[in-house]
Amino acid sequence: MSSPGNRIGLLGGTFDPPHAGHVDASLHALKRLQLDRVWWLVTPGNPLKKTEGLASVAKRLQWCRDLVRDHRIEVTGFEAGLASAYTANTIAHLLTQRPTTHFVWLMGGDGLVSFHRWHKWQSIIASVPIAVVDRPGFRLAALSSRTAQAFSQRRIPEVHAAAVGDALAPAWVYLTVPNNPLSSTELRNP
Repeated sequence: MSSPGNRIGLLGGTFDPPHAGHVDASLHALKRLQLDRVWWLVTPGNPLKKTEGLASVAKRLQWCRDLVRDHRIEVTGFEAGLASAYTANTIAHLLTQRPTTHFVWLMGGDGLVSFHRWHKWQSIIASVPIAVVDRPGFRLAALSSRTAQAFSQRRIPEVHAAAVGDALAPAWVYLTVPNNPLSSTELRNP
């Protein structure tokens, strides 16, 4: 799935359901961060969200594969085989398995707002650079979030976004992109 030195964006989520917003964010990240690939990490479940009614991992993987048309976006469900649903553990696993790969964690602006609630959030930001993709209605909250404030000195200017792939963590960039209003939550609960 990667060669030594590749720059891989990691987009984790339940993808219940996946939608064009996920694809748009991935394509923007590929271009703006000069990534070789984006891996969609379809998680068994988000520890911060209710998992009741969540479609099976197999079904969500198939939905993702049916949606993705760009060969640079790879859909994976390997996280289901790990003994943990926590991003920090997934990243630690990947860094151990692929020490020569340059990983960048990709997340939406809405995720940055609550990032300080993630298990070992400081470990995550100390492990890999992060690219935050703008989401409608979240820019102000994201940029004034606890994490953004705590790591404000480590923010890479957006004009240098491509540098994040080779940056030493902690490092992060906020990507302003055309907003796609799609939301998995809203698609599930119209």
